[in-house]
Amino acid sequence: MGGPLRPATLAEIADLQEIERRAGAPFAEIGMTAVAEDEPPAAETLAEFVTAERAWVWPDAADRPIGYLVLSLVDGQPHIDQVSVDPAHAGLRIGKRLIDHAVRWARSRGLRELTLTTFTQVPWNGPYYERLGFRYIPAAEETPELRAIRAAETAHGLDEWPRASMRADLRTWSPG
Repeated sequence: MGGPLRPATLAEIADLQEIERRAGAPFAEIGMTAVAEDEPPAAETLAEFVTAERAWVWPDAADRPIGYLVLSLVDGQPHIDQVSVDPAHAGLRIGKRLIDHAVRWARSRGLRELTLTTFTQVPWNGPYYERLGFRYIPAAEETPELRAIRAAETAHGLDEWPRASMRADLRTWSPG
């Protein structure tokens, strides 16, 4: 199974992009071909997360990344920009371990919540995050920067499928 979680390195950016491509492939199976074919984050973007020390990987037994999470700050609170796991390693709770780490990171800095945006009707998206403890944010309650993220997603065509913002309260988050 690999592990433990560790910071991503600049040398692993191509690996992160490949994980993203693999993680996107299952979207084609549910009719979301445009999502499946979407390009992963640019190398420059991922490098910014690595340099800011807000990018983590879950490596396999050979220390090669098989899952990753990148975190930004949105309206002063942590926001999961991307969490992806190679589908060959699905079901091992790697995504949950990565999110738990983001929660620990945020708590250690005195932050109170963690946000993300997601597809509401894709089983491994909205429903999965809801089981973990995230709750949907009504559009009227989105913060200014979160609204800007949603607007960019809409402009990118992602709202062809139901999509929303979610929030987890770090005081009540249950690790494990």
